[in-house]
Amino acid sequence: MDDSADDDTPMLGMDLPEAPAPPASSGPYRVLARKYRPQTFAELIGQDAMVKTLGNAIARDRLAHAFLMTGVRGVGKTSTARLIAKALNCIGPDGQGGPTIDPCGVCEPCRAITEGRHIDVIEMDAASNTGVDDVREIIEAVRYAAVSARYKIYIIDEVHMLSRNAFNALLKTLEEPPPHVKFLFATTEVNKVPVTVLSRCQRFDLRRITPDMLFAHFSAILQKEGVDAEAPAIWLIAGAAEGSVRDGLSILDQAIAHADLEAGGAGDGGKISADQVRTMLGLSDRTSIAQLMATILGGDAGGAIDLARTQYALGIEPVAMVRGLMDLTHAITLAKVSRHDDPALAASDRERIGDWAQKLGFAPLNRLWQLLLKGQDEVLRANNPLEHLEMLLLRVIYAASMPDPGELAKLIEKGGLPTAPLAAPAASLAQGNAALASPAEAAAETPAAEAQASALTIAQIHQLLETSGNHQLARQVYDDIKLVQLEPGLLVYAPVPALDGDFSRRLGEALLSQTGSRWQVRVGEGEARPSLGQVRQAKLDDNDARIRELPVVKAALAAFPDARLVEDDDNRHRSNP
Repeated sequence: MDDSADDDTPMLGMDLPEAPAPPASSGPYRVLARKYRPQTFAELIGQDAMVKTLGNAIARDRLAHAFLMTGVRGVGKTSTARLIAKALNCIGPDGQGGPTIDPCGVCEPCRAITEGRHIDVIEMDAASNTGVDDVREIIEAVRYAAVSARYKIYIIDEVHMLSRNAFNALLKTLEEPPPHVKFLFATTEVNKVPVTVLSRCQRFDLRRITPDMLFAHFSAILQKEGVDAEAPAIWLIAGAAEGSVRDGLSILDQAIAHADLEAGGAGDGGKISADQVRTMLGLSDRTSIAQLMATILGGDAGGAIDLARTQYALGIEPVAMVRGLMDLTHAITLAKVSRHDDPALAASDRERIGDWAQKLGFAPLNRLWQLLLKGQDEVLRANNPLEHLEMLLLRVIYAASMPDPGELAKLIEKGGLPTAPLAAPAASLAQGNAALASPAEAAAETPAAEAQASALTIAQIHQLLETSGNHQLARQVYDDIKLVQLEPGLLVYAPVPALDGDFSRRLGEALLSQTGSRWQVRVGEGEARPSLGQVRQAKLDDNDARIRELPVVKAALAAFPDARLVEDDDNRHRSNP
């Protein structure tokens, strides 16, 4: 017997510290969108109505032969199709089960469908199999029974991309398929699917996932992944997802990788901050956008340009700044009707938005939105986006503060038009050409805005002449000038018999005398706008017509045929026919 084991000589390696076990290989990395693909209907978030309908259909054995899932990208159309395939073919852990809304996930059909290897569940991408020959293969194959499953299932993704001939070839089989065949279609553009196909399918409209659902879903995933994240950061990702789980998970994947780098590879998953997410998504900082909005609303053109250039130097794209201003304008408008609720906002931001909502009216907010909306497209397509952004900011600062057409008509009618541009209330009339030209430079976004600015400028010229004592010239400007073109230093009007050939010279000299700047005033051809007098007369006529339609006025005129409507704004009377 060998007694070497009894001596004091230690065996080789027995006195060494125990070597750590090698880490178990987890296989290649899978992106979150694949790793957390729903495997049961319980994991399919935001589609409760569809799940309930399908569950009732299975329980009552009222299964359609074709299903159509439609919705925006990433809401779970293909995942739902696979879940339906599992629900219809599940046989339970004991192999004796039938169709169920809660597939077991452990039987062979469930595992094979999950792994994409089931011979009787055929997935086809219509984007790469668009022709009639591809459909003919399906038509030939449906005649044969399933090999090992209860149903032979065809999942056709992006079905709207099938050709017209392919759809026509599929119609008869789709209407009367063999009892062992089910068709599951998925599409993002249901309007492109022929009505003849839609009428043969049971349709499920998958809804966009709400931000609060996405927030809860992403929070649970972060906990499983061992990653910390600030709540505003998760809300930002949920908002950027735009209702798509897949898009949100892709952004979350990127944010986790960004957090790991920021944490220096500490191994604990790092922490995702809201600032990191904004930087990653190319979003402007909320504080900077709020400061930019404050300069716009305050009419500080130089300050707005300086802030825009500072943000641009920090790497923020001009179009992102425009979108940030649009988001803020939208938030202020919703706050006016008590419908703004953004969980990602800090308390200071909520207070600032609420303050602006109280001070700003709907009309200037709507003009601000329209100007930014049009400017966004210009900046996006521009060769030099920063220059276009600066010009857009100047347009917004001047044009957004103009009165709306209703207010302008009232001011013209009452003769209470300001004598300086609304966008620069401190400017004096002595500043001349620059002051008078500001509204014309600012508008030009829409024909209505341009006409509004032109009318305001002509009204200022009229008021200027009136206050300087040149009453005859002021009356001619008010009653007879029909603008054809108005630019800084240039006024072109349509020929009118009441304006003699010397009118252009006299008006040019009067403007030079009062403003210190030379204006070119001349007659020209082209489409002309009505004069201020005509605008006022049209307003009065419209008021008369409205008043005459009032029941009490109709009765009075019927009782007193010689009665007339009296205008007492300026103690003048008008006889009516």
